[in-house]
Amino acid sequence: MSEDDSNLEEYPTEIHDYLTAFEKSLGSVDEMLKTMMSVSRSELLQKLDPLEQAKLDLVSVYTLNSMFWVYLATQGINPKEHPVKQELERIRTYMNKVKEITDKKKASRLDKGAASRFVKNALWEPNTENEHSSKTPAKGKKRL
Repeated sequence: MSEDDSNLEEYPTEIHDYLTAFEKSLGSVDEMLKTMMSVSRSELLQKLDPLEQAKLDLVSVYTLNSMFWVYLATQGINPKEHPVKQELERIRTYMNKVKEITDKKKASRLDKGAASRFVKNALWEPNTENEHSSKTPAKGKKRL
């Protein structure tokens, strides 16, 4: 009997696909961590503006806490009853604050001068010479 056959007997066959997907996901996480670890943190932070640095820090700490959440679950500890849950919520709060700041930067700014010129030019102003030379009555007015 091969090693693969003995592993199949240890867990129900219904969860084989889930375990395969989990193993593939772990491989992806491992690759991403190797990529992140290959670049010096100080080198990376020098290339980023403060907002981008905050995003990187938040994603990093959120990832680590999420991995700890998974670790707790694999150890039979309910992560919902562990302080890691409050930490993840705190990090999400800061992520939302950073998102609001980013959205405000992306929002278009109103140029008040241009807007007032636009409105002024869009409004109709009666021209005195056109009023006297017009032979047709204005719409809605009765000619006396």
